[in-house]
Amino acid sequence: MTRVIIHGSKGRMGHALLSCAARLPELEVIAGIDQGDSLEAVIDRADVVIDFTLHHVLPSVAELCSRYGKGLVSGTTGVDAAGTEALKAAARVVPVVWASNFSTGVNTLFWLTRKAAEVLGPAFDLEVVEMHHRLKKDAPSGTATTLAEILAEVRGTQLAEVARHGRQGVVGERTPQEIGVHAIRGGDVVGDHTVIFANTGERVELTHKASSRETFANGALRAALWLRKQPPGLYDMQDVLGLK
Repeated sequence: MTRVIIHGSKGRMGHALLSCAARLPELEVIAGIDQGDSLEAVIDRADVVIDFTLHHVLPSVAELCSRYGKGLVSGTTGVDAAGTEALKAAARVVPVVWASNFSTGVNTLFWLTRKAAEVLGPAFDLEVVEMHHRLKKDAPSGTATTLAEILAEVRGTQLAEVARHGRQGVVGERTPQEIGVHAIRGGDVVGDHTVIFANTGERVELTHKASSRETFANGALRAALWLRKQPPGLYDMQDVLGLK
């Protein structure tokens, strides 16, 4: 039995995690924690903390997991430099899975994006388009950023140097090096992501559309079960699914 704490239990993902966890006999949710609750008061009872909160909360969560020797699964997006360092520091002590998206389908999209970029080569222009519900706070999505990072890595460039977040005004002709990243917000869209490879005379598009948060929740719970048997280290969903 793997005992987990859902950190961020009152949010959309928190509700989905609690619902999906109830259908897994090999997993027990020992606490649901949200704003105003004390994670430290219950963390000693768990094997793994599943965190879907806000980026400024992540460093303290990672530190607690490290101090108490508990695994951490985090899908928190918009992670800044402090959050990244906190995850790396925790991963030297405990196993950590951090992923921008826990969907099996999206992680397949990551794999396909890399392969398509390698096969199609530098002649194709690269664009990433994502759409989410009107209440999403960060942009672009963590998944869109991961897709763009994969494209930049295949091209041998740094995303910060080639990313073009939307276009406005007289921006000039598109350069071969740039990677367009575009965020759309509206309605109750759970998450749509498309990678476009465009060349003269042809275009390839890879798209994933999520219609339920349960696909992300089931992936995070799968990661928690997998994580308990792993040594300290920083992992992602590609590791969990055996795609590396």
